Amino acid sequence: MKSLPQISDSEWMIMRILWEKAPRTAQEVVSALKGKVSWSPRTIRTLLNRLLGKGALGYEQEGRLYRYYPLVDEAACVHAETRSFINRVHGGVFTPMLAQFLTEETLTEDDIEALRRILAQKGEDQ
Repeated sequence: MKSLPQISDSEWMIMRILWEKAPRTAQEVVSALKGKVSWSPRTIRTLLNRLLGKGALGYEQEGRLYRYYPLVDEAACVHAETRSFINRVHGGVFTPMLAQFLTEETLTEDDIEALRRILAQKGEDQ
């Protein structure tokens, strides 16, 4: 399996738009980000080109129009980013990160119940 590209915070915003719906033109990406960021259309096109260069995106050309689409799976990128965060911030150990999160965040009863279901399922899977 090929390695996943390093995606910056700004590039994540572009990827989310394209994971949501693809292919999209640069103008469609600009429109989808309107009101969410203060970037110029030129900045967004620069980010699209960076993602192309990293191999995160591909494109289809129709005349002068380019339609961009992801070449990397969202779930795989989220997993890789999560693993990278745990390695960098918590020395690769998951439990301290989870304990810190659970201690510091306010959880609803629905959140707690969802976590119980996830943990129960994890226990059954192992």
